[in-house]
Amino acid sequence: MKDKIKQHIEDYLSEFVYGGIDGAVTTFAVVAGATGARFDLKIILVLGFANLIADGFSMGVGSYLSSKSSIELMQKRGESVKDEPSPVINGLMTYLSFILVGLVPLLAYLVDYIFGWGADNVFLLSILSTALAFWAIGLLKSRVAKTPVVRAVFETVSLGLIAAVLAFVLGDVLERLIT
Repeated sequence: MKDKIKQHIEDYLSEFVYGGIDGAVTTFAVVAGATGARFDLKIILVLGFANLIADGFSMGVGSYLSSKSSIELMQKRGESVKDEPSPVINGLMTYLSFILVGLVPLLAYLVDYIFGWGADNVFLLSILSTALAFWAIGLLKSRVAKTPVVRAVFETVSLGLIAAVLAFVLGDVLERLIT
Protein backbone atom coordinates (compact mmCIF):
# COMPACT_ATOMS: atom_id res chain seq x y z
CA MET A 1 0.00 0.00 0.00
CA LYS A 2 2.79 2.44 0.94
CA ASP A 3 4.65 1.61 -2.27
CA LYS A 4 1.53 2.31 -4.35
CA ILE A 5 1.02 5.70 -2.66
CA LYS A 6 4.70 6.56 -3.07
CA GLN A 7 4.50 5.63 -6.76
CA HIS A 8 1.46 7.87 -7.31
CA ILE A 9 3.18 10.77 -5.55
CA GLU A 10 6.22 10.30 -7.77
CA ASP A 11 3.98 10.13 -10.86
CA TYR A 12 2.23 13.37 -9.92
CA LEU A 13 5.52 15.06 -8.98
CA SER A 14 6.85 14.23 -12.42
CA GLU A 15 3.81 16.01 -13.90
CA PHE A 16 4.51 18.96 -11.61
CA VAL A 17 8.12 19.09 -12.85
CA TYR A 18 6.95 18.80 -16.46
CA GLY A 19 4.38 21.59 -16.13
CA GLY A 20 6.65 23.80 -14.05
CA ILE A 21 9.58 23.65 -16.44
CA ASP A 22 7.40 24.41 -19.43
CA GLY A 23 5.56 27.17 -17.58
CA ALA A 24 8.76 28.94 -16.63
CA VAL A 25 10.39 28.44 -20.04
CA THR A 26 7.50 29.62 -22.19
CA THR A 27 6.43 32.51 -19.98
CA PHE A 28 9.99 33.72 -19.58
CA ALA A 29 10.49 33.41 -23.34
CA VAL A 30 7.46 35.68 -23.87
CA VAL A 31 8.77 38.16 -21.29
CA ALA A 32 12.30 38.08 -22.74
CA GLY A 33 11.11 38.45 -26.34
CA ALA A 34 8.77 41.31 -25.45
CA THR A 35 11.49 43.01 -23.40
CA GLY A 36 13.96 42.55 -26.24
CA ALA A 37 11.44 44.19 -28.56
CA ARG A 38 11.12 47.05 -26.03
CA PHE A 39 7.39 46.53 -25.59
CA ASP A 40 5.46 48.58 -23.06
CA LEU A 41 4.95 47.09 -19.58
CA LYS A 42 1.21 46.58 -20.19
CA ILE A 43 1.88 44.65 -23.39
CA ILE A 44 4.42 42.43 -21.63
CA LEU A 45 1.85 41.65 -18.92
CA VAL A 46 -0.94 40.96 -21.42
CA LEU A 47 1.24 38.65 -23.52
CA GLY A 48 2.68 36.95 -20.44
CA PHE A 49 -0.67 36.27 -18.80
CA ALA A 50 -2.29 35.20 -22.07
CA ASN A 51 0.55 32.70 -22.53
CA LEU A 52 0.30 31.59 -18.91
CA ILE A 53 -3.41 30.77 -19.04
CA ALA A 54 -3.76 29.45 -22.59
CA ASP A 55 -0.52 27.48 -22.81
CA GLY A 56 -0.97 26.15 -19.29
CA PHE A 57 -4.46 24.95 -20.15
CA SER A 58 -3.15 23.36 -23.33
CA MET A 59 -0.41 21.58 -21.38
CA GLY A 60 -2.89 20.32 -18.77
CA VAL A 61 -5.27 19.04 -21.43
CA GLY A 62 -2.36 17.44 -23.29
CA SER A 63 -1.22 15.66 -20.12
CA TYR A 64 -4.78 14.49 -19.42
CA LEU A 65 -5.32 13.18 -22.96
CA SER A 66 -1.92 11.51 -23.06
CA SER A 67 -2.51 9.72 -19.75
CA LYS A 68 -6.05 8.76 -20.77
CA SER A 69 -4.83 7.40 -24.12
CA SER A 70 -2.13 5.38 -22.41
CA ILE A 71 -4.69 3.80 -20.07
CA GLU A 72 -7.09 3.08 -22.95
CA LEU A 73 -4.25 1.40 -24.87
CA MET A 74 -3.35 -0.70 -21.82
CA GLN A 75 -6.99 -1.74 -21.44
CA LYS A 76 -7.19 -2.64 -25.12
CA ARG A 77 -4.16 -4.89 -24.64
CA GLY A 78 -5.81 -6.49 -21.61
CA GLU A 79 -3.30 -5.02 -19.15
CA SER A 80 -4.21 -3.97 -15.63
CA VAL A 81 -4.64 -0.22 -15.11
CA LYS A 82 -5.54 -0.23 -11.41
CA ASP A 83 -2.16 1.21 -10.36
CA GLU A 84 -2.05 3.86 -13.08
CA PRO A 85 -2.24 7.50 -12.00
CA SER A 86 -5.46 9.39 -12.65
CA PRO A 87 -5.45 11.27 -15.98
CA VAL A 88 -7.52 14.04 -14.35
CA ILE A 89 -5.02 14.53 -11.53
CA ASN A 90 -2.13 14.38 -14.02
CA GLY A 91 -3.74 17.13 -16.10
CA LEU A 92 -4.54 19.27 -13.08
CA MET A 93 -1.03 18.86 -11.66
CA THR A 94 0.50 19.91 -14.98
CA TYR A 95 -1.80 22.93 -15.28
CA LEU A 96 -1.33 24.08 -11.68
CA SER A 97 2.44 23.79 -11.79
CA PHE A 98 2.52 25.56 -15.16
CA ILE A 99 0.57 28.46 -13.62
CA LEU A 100 2.52 28.57 -10.33
CA VAL A 101 6.01 28.36 -11.77
CA GLY A 102 5.11 30.18 -14.99
CA LEU A 103 3.91 33.15 -12.93
CA VAL A 104 7.43 33.72 -11.59
CA PRO A 105 8.83 35.53 -14.68
CA LEU A 106 5.85 37.92 -14.58
CA LEU A 107 6.02 38.78 -10.88
CA ALA A 108 8.59 41.58 -11.17
CA TYR A 109 6.59 43.17 -14.00
CA LEU A 110 3.32 42.78 -12.10
CA VAL A 111 4.76 44.35 -8.93
CA ASP A 112 6.27 47.17 -11.01
CA TYR A 113 2.89 47.79 -12.67
CA ILE A 114 0.90 47.70 -9.41
CA PHE A 115 3.25 49.94 -7.43
CA GLY A 116 4.40 52.09 -10.35
CA TRP A 117 8.09 51.77 -9.55
CA GLY A 118 9.18 52.43 -13.11
CA ALA A 119 12.24 50.36 -12.26
CA ASP A 120 14.94 50.02 -14.87
CA ASN A 121 15.94 46.59 -13.60
CA VAL A 122 12.59 44.80 -13.85
CA PHE A 123 13.97 42.41 -16.46
CA LEU A 124 16.97 41.64 -14.25
CA LEU A 125 14.63 40.88 -11.33
CA SER A 126 12.61 38.62 -13.63
CA ILE A 127 15.79 36.83 -14.72
CA LEU A 128 16.91 36.25 -11.14
CA SER A 129 13.53 35.07 -9.87
CA THR A 130 13.09 32.77 -12.87
CA ALA A 131 16.59 31.35 -12.36
CA LEU A 132 15.60 30.55 -8.77
CA ALA A 133 12.43 28.87 -10.02
CA PHE A 134 14.48 26.76 -12.46
CA TRP A 135 16.85 25.88 -9.64
CA ALA A 136 13.94 24.74 -7.44
CA ILE A 137 12.38 22.72 -10.27
CA GLY A 138 15.81 21.21 -10.94
CA LEU A 139 15.99 20.08 -7.31
CA LEU A 140 12.53 18.55 -7.56
CA LYS A 141 13.44 16.94 -10.90
CA SER A 142 16.51 15.41 -9.27
CA ARG A 143 14.37 13.92 -6.53
CA VAL A 144 11.72 12.55 -8.90
CA ALA A 145 14.18 11.14 -11.45
CA LYS A 146 16.70 10.11 -8.79
CA THR A 147 19.49 11.87 -10.71
CA PRO A 148 22.40 13.92 -9.39
CA VAL A 149 21.26 17.32 -8.09
CA VAL A 150 23.93 19.32 -9.89
CA ARG A 151 23.08 17.75 -13.24
CA ALA A 152 19.31 18.24 -12.82
CA VAL A 153 19.70 21.88 -11.74
CA PHE A 154 22.19 22.57 -14.54
CA GLU A 155 19.82 21.07 -17.13
CA THR A 156 16.80 23.10 -16.07
CA VAL A 157 18.68 26.38 -15.63
CA SER A 158 20.49 25.88 -18.97
CA LEU A 159 17.23 25.12 -20.78
CA GLY A 160 15.68 28.31 -19.41
CA LEU A 161 18.75 30.38 -20.23
CA ILE A 162 18.89 29.16 -23.83
CA ALA A 163 15.16 29.80 -24.36
CA ALA A 164 15.46 33.28 -22.83
CA VAL A 165 18.48 34.27 -24.90
CA LEU A 166 16.84 33.05 -28.11
CA ALA A 167 13.60 34.91 -27.32
CA PHE A 168 15.34 38.13 -26.25
CA VAL A 169 17.63 38.24 -29.30
CA LEU A 170 14.75 37.42 -31.65
CA GLY A 171 12.59 40.13 -30.06
CA ASP A 172 15.41 42.66 -30.36
CA VAL A 173 16.21 41.75 -33.98
CA LEU A 174 12.58 41.77 -35.09
CA GLU A 175 11.92 45.09 -33.35
CA ARG A 176 14.88 46.64 -35.21
CA LEU A 177 13.75 45.21 -38.54
CA ILE A 178 10.15 46.31 -38.13
CA THR A 179 10.85 49.88 -36.95
